[in-house]
Amino acid sequence: MMRFRLPIRRLLRDESGASAVEYALLIGGIAALLIATVAYLGQTVNNLYASFVLQ
Repeated sequence: MMRFRLPIRRLLRDESGASAVEYALLIGGIAALLIATVAYLGQTVNNLYASFVLQ
């Protein structure tokens, strides 16, 4: 039983995977923000163009 405790303790103390998860969340948030911005600006530019065409 003792030889299983050491690898489990080492695994619980390891924080290298946490930084990968943080980077993934950060990239996902930035991607969502970019998609929302492009969608908003695309609709705004489309409406602006349509108002010029109708005049």
